[in-house]
Amino acid sequence: MLTSWNHVNISHKLEDQLIRQNKHSLNQSYIMKLNTSLLLFIIACLSSITSIQGQGFQKCEETAYPPDDQYAVPQYVVDLDLPPLQRWSALMREKGPKLVALVDDVKDLFKSLVGEKIFEIIFKNLAKVATTLPYPFYEELVGISTFSEVPLSLITMYNIFYEAFTLCTSIISQDPSGQLFHGRNLDTGVFLGWDKKNHTWKVAEQLRPLAVELEWRKNGTAVFRSLSFAGYVGILTGVKKDKFTLSINKRFALNGGFVGLLEWILFNDYNQSWVSFLSREIMEEVENYEEAQTRLIKTRLLAPVYFILGGTQPGQGCIITRDRDNSNLLTLGSTKTGSGSWYLVQTNYDHWKKPPFFDDRRTPANRCMTEGGPNNASLGLIYNVLSTKPVLNKETVYTALMQASSGQVHGWIRQCPDPCWPW
Repeated sequence: MLTSWNHVNISHKLEDQLIRQNKHSLNQSYIMKLNTSLLLFIIACLSSITSIQGQGFQKCEETAYPPDDQYAVPQYVVDLDLPPLQRWSALMREKGPKLVALVDDVKDLFKSLVGEKIFEIIFKNLAKVATTLPYPFYEELVGISTFSEVPLSLITMYNIFYEAFTLCTSIISQDPSGQLFHGRNLDTGVFLGWDKKNHTWKVAEQLRPLAVELEWRKNGTAVFRSLSFAGYVGILTGVKKDKFTLSINKRFALNGGFVGLLEWILFNDYNQSWVSFLSREIMEEVENYEEAQTRLIKTRLLAPVYFILGGTQPGQGCIITRDRDNSNLLTLGSTKTGSGSWYLVQTNYDHWKKPPFFDDRRTPANRCMTEGGPNNASLGLIYNVLSTKPVLNKETVYTALMQASSGQVHGWIRQCPDPCWPW
C-alpha cells in the first residue's frame, strides 16, 4: 500500500527556508488550505451552474465512433536529429501566437489559485528551474521561447503545467484474442477561468487549437508518436510501435507537485524526475513493456501520478499508482476497481477508494465498458465510452486512441454541448 511523506515536516522546512530569505513564512498547512479552497470552488460551481445541475450520467454513448475527420488533431514531425534549439522552430512559428495568449492567462489564473506568496516563489525562479532540467529539455525550452517570442519563465511554467492542473480518464481493454486497445480523454483547465455565460473553461478553450499529433523521428524513422500541445516537450499520451502505449493521469496527494517543485527550487533537490519528462525519456529509450513498467514504478518523482501502460501481449496492461517514492500496481485480470477482468479504467482517484460525489467519471466508464462486453472490445468501444457524459465533460480537450501493435495514435478535439457537466 502507498505511504505518504510527512507533509507537516516538509512545510516546516519550507517555512524555515523562507524566513532565511527574509520572506513571509509559508503556512505549514498550505497544502490542506489549497485542497480546501478547491473544494469550496467546486461547491460554488455546483451551486452556480444551475442549468446543468443533475445532468450527470444518463446512458452509454453508442454512436460517437467513428469521429468526424474535421475534428482530427493536426499532425507534425519532431526531428530528433536536429539540435534541441531547432526542433520546435517550425511548429512555434505557426502556433506561437496562440501560445502567447494562453500563457498570459495561465500566469494570472495560476496566481489566483495558489496565492501570491507561493506564486512569487515559483515564478521568480522559473528561468532558473529551466537551467536545472536535464538535457535536452532546457535547450528545447530555450528554442521554444526564442521562436514563439514568449519569455523562458512562461514557457517553463507552461511545461510544468501537468504537475498542477491536469485531469483525465484512461482506459485499456483486451478482446478475447488478447488484442489490446488504449484510449484516453485529456481533461484540463479545472479551476482556471470558468465562463459562466458560455459554460466553458478558458484554459481548455485555448488549449484545443494547440493540440498536435507528433511523430518523433530519428535517422528518418519514427521512434514513437504522441498527442501533445505545441510547445510542450514532455509526453502525456504516447505509443511506441510493437512496444507499448502510455498515458498519464493526474493524482491528487498532500505531498503533491507543488511540494516537489518548491523542494526543487528552494533546496536544489534534483534527485527527482518530472513526470512528463520521465515519460518522454521512456518513449525514446525503452524497448519493451517490462522495462517501461519497471522505470515507471521505481523512479523517484516530483509529483504523484497514475501511469496507464499497455503492451502488445495478452495481459500486458496496468495502472501504476505513484506517490513520489512508492507505488501500487494493478494489472489486467483484476476486478478491484469495479472493472471487468478484460479492461481497466483510471480517472484521478485511487482505485481502492470511492471517487468523490462531485467527480465520479469512473462509475459510468465502468458501466459502459461492462455493457459493451469483451466480445466488442475495440478502439470504437473505448471512444464511445469516452464520449459518454460525464466522462466527456467541459474540460475534455481531446480524445486519443492508440494501439502498440500498429504504432498509431490519433486524437480528436472534443466539445461537450450543454447539458454537460463542468468536469
